[in-house]
Amino acid sequence: MGNNRNGRNNIGNVKNDNKNNIKAEKNKQEKSKNNDDINGKAINEKKKSKVKIVLKVIIVVLLIFIISGAGYLIYRTNKNGGGMQGFLSVMVGHDENTLKNMPAISFVVMGESLNLTDTIMVATYNPKTQAASLLSIPRDTFIGKSQEKATAWDKINSLYQGKYPEKTLEAINNLLGTDIEYYVMVDTKALRELVDAIGGVEFDVPIDMKYDDVTQDLHINLKAGLQVLDGEKAEQVVRFRHNNNGTSYPDEYGDNDIGRMRTQRAFITAVLKQTIKLQNIFKIGEFLDIAEENVTTNMDLSVVKDYVPYVVNFNSENLQTGTLPGESKKCNGVWLYVQDKKKTKEIVEELITNIAEPVESVEQTEQEGNLDNTVDNTITQTGTSVTNSENANIKIEVLNGSGIISNLEEVVDKLKQKGYSVTKTGTTNTTTKTSIINRTEQKSTITNQIRKVLGVGATSKKASNNDVDYTIIIGEDY
Repeated sequence: MGNNRNGRNNIGNVKNDNKNNIKAEKNKQEKSKNNDDINGKAINEKKKSKVKIVLKVIIVVLLIFIISGAGYLIYRTNKNGGGMQGFLSVMVGHDENTLKNMPAISFVVMGESLNLTDTIMVATYNPKTQAASLLSIPRDTFIGKSQEKATAWDKINSLYQGKYPEKTLEAINNLLGTDIEYYVMVDTKALRELVDAIGGVEFDVPIDMKYDDVTQDLHINLKAGLQVLDGEKAEQVVRFRHNNNGTSYPDEYGDNDIGRMRTQRAFITAVLKQTIKLQNIFKIGEFLDIAEENVTTNMDLSVVKDYVPYVVNFNSENLQTGTLPGESKKCNGVWLYVQDKKKTKEIVEELITNIAEPVESVEQTEQEGNLDNTVDNTITQTGTSVTNSENANIKIEVLNGSGIISNLEEVVDKLKQKGYSVTKTGTTNTTTKTSIINRTEQKSTITNQIRKVLGVGATSKKASNNDVDYTIIIGEDY
């Protein structure tokens, strides 16, 4: 029995030893696992630390690139003229020399209605001087060979026929003696959509307009006065010729087609002024969609792209406007508009040639000795003399848009020294270029004299009722 008890004890000891060994092994394994966990965590922490370091390096490198890129962009923008113009010119790949070598551009704008071109204008824009012009071509302009045998097919608006803009372009070049390459055909729907896209256009409607044409589904009903026009009313304004009772614009404004063209130019000026605003740069995609759907042109996209950065700086006060000189005549029972060829040459020089290739400044001309001689305060120009006593009859309004207060006093003094009557002065929004606006159809010799007195100035003709013959807006170029 004793031996049995000893045996059982031995067996119990063995079990205990086994349990202890198993427990020890578990403890060992747990310690090993803990060590592995600790080591794993350490390794993970090291990995995370390395990742953080790498990310920091990447972020720093990216920041360097971003800062460098932004710095370079700012540098390039400033080199290209600064502001929105500089930024956009960089975006389209221009450098500081691009603008210096960029030529002026002329193109024919045609507005289509029932397969006829009822609106025809020649537009010219010089990005270097920020000068531009619109020359209206009356839709009844005679382009035939014989007035005695003329028919309605001898009117310039008959050439298009819904598909031949090139024929109209060719006829305009023949009329003006130009070699304009581009045309832009615009559906009236584009005007409606553009005006609505910019939230309407503030415009001073010159007279009450009431006209209905059921064949064209055209109904015009507007009251005279300053108002905001939506797209539908904008179309009414530019298409109006006469009222249902036959009355039209007053003679001093320009009857029927002449009045309509004047209103069209004034409205386009208002649209440009209100479209070329910084906030509208974000609508450029919408503008492009409108153009793609409603505009046909032979102008390549790359050409348009080159001029866009500089158009954003355009000031509508620099826009000169006019109409092809001539008179309405009844020929072979058909009313035609027959151009005055001599005066056509003069207006082409003023509104196209001089915009594209501006004359040298007065200072440069004086240095080269090319100025006409002046004696006893009489200025002789192309056979016409204008004296100080005559100048006293010219009433001038001077507005300072240069941002420099002393310029106003200086310009007024210069004009008074030449005998002009400066009846109004004031300030206006800052403008890039000086403008000389002929308000009362004064002779070109007087306008040219005023320009020589100032030394700068883009000239234009605009009617007004503010009792002055000229409005001078002093620009930053003075």
